[in-house]
Amino acid sequence: MNAPWKSGLPGNRDAFAAYICDDAALDVLRPVVIEMGWQPEKCNKGGLRNAVQSLSVSASPAILVVDLSESGDPLNDINALAEVCEPGTVVIAIGQVNDVRLYRDLIASGIHDYMLKPLNAQQVHDSLNQALAVFTSPKAGDGDAVKKHISTAVVGTRGGVGASTMATSLAWLFSGEHDSPTALLDLDIHFGTGALALDLEPGRGLTDAIDNPSRIDGLFIERAMTRANEKLSILSAEAPISQPLMTDGSAFVQLEEEFRQAFEMTVIDMPRNMLINFPHLLADVNLVLLTCELTLASARDTIRVLSWLKTNAAHAHPMIVANKVQPGVAEISKADFEASIERKIDFVVPYDIKAASNAAKLGQVFVEANRSSKASAVIRQIGERIMGASEEDLASVTEEKKSLLGGFDLKSLLAKKEKAPAKEPAE
Repeated sequence: MNAPWKSGLPGNRDAFAAYICDDAALDVLRPVVIEMGWQPEKCNKGGLRNAVQSLSVSASPAILVVDLSESGDPLNDINALAEVCEPGTVVIAIGQVNDVRLYRDLIASGIHDYMLKPLNAQQVHDSLNQALAVFTSPKAGDGDAVKKHISTAVVGTRGGVGASTMATSLAWLFSGEHDSPTALLDLDIHFGTGALALDLEPGRGLTDAIDNPSRIDGLFIERAMTRANEKLSILSAEAPISQPLMTDGSAFVQLEEEFRQAFEMTVIDMPRNMLINFPHLLADVNLVLLTCELTLASARDTIRVLSWLKTNAAHAHPMIVANKVQPGVAEISKADFEASIERKIDFVVPYDIKAASNAAKLGQVFVEANRSSKASAVIRQIGERIMGASEEDLASVTEEKKSLLGGFDLKSLLAKKEKAPAKEPAE
């Protein structure tokens, strides 16, 4: 039963070894190890430092499980372990610190997985199977060159500005017109409309991922995501509104990692409160598309989000899209809006209520249902800008960022708004 898995492991060293601090974890690990066809004697007592000492005088196994529970500085100790491990060793860490920042740092240091105590047999089994898959899956150099992955987060500066419409339309364009495998992640867990816009049932994939982040892998992604077309898959939820969101965000981070492996494009429909609760979600996002409207409130919040991005996600290039724009009836003129946020608006999408209603009636995304509308034409331009973006292209989107709040004068804008009716229509 285990022979096919073993055939992918290096033949010149042991398949498995573990260094565990406590008996309770060993009692969970040993039966799983036996089930995998390995020797239970390879489960050693002692944590990470014992592993470093042992491996400094012997060959490292293909798969190594180390316990960080007694480590005062896990990251430094992991670096010490890396010095004695042979290249290609897959390391799984075990610990009792439930901290998504530690998880991310460990993954960035080269750890394959991090399991939280107390262990359970299913969790261990899944993690070891994922480690085995590393040796059986094709290597990066075996096929074509790895394609560039672009991850775009769509954030609405205010509710109702059309961020979800933008996200679903872009995902549809990437997958349909640009023929790129695309993942759409709707992070509005309770009220998301991504699946609704695509005329699909949201399913339980996202809630299952939140409840069991350790089970997220390529197979989970394949089974949990709902396919909208040949190249577009969506992961969303419609959680009961009596059920609060209980997560440290590790599931979302793991999902993003799997999307990078399985798709060429990722579109994240990200409610703005997610920026506050889970800032690490933007760690690997290339571009943040800020969808706004020409109002005082949206101008204020655009400034605040831009300032937040500068501090917390400076690597992510912001793109400003003014949506639902009606010439002559905007609360703030485009010029005043740009002056207040101290940068140009990249795209202006005209207001088209008939087109929006038509899309809802047909159960199609906006650009699919209204291929010839002016609004769809602008959204297509946005998609083309993102699809063709290189680091240099994206950098051109980023403007000088001074003290954003210092340039925003609400009183002056309000004065202009109040005086406007008394004047002749301008421009």
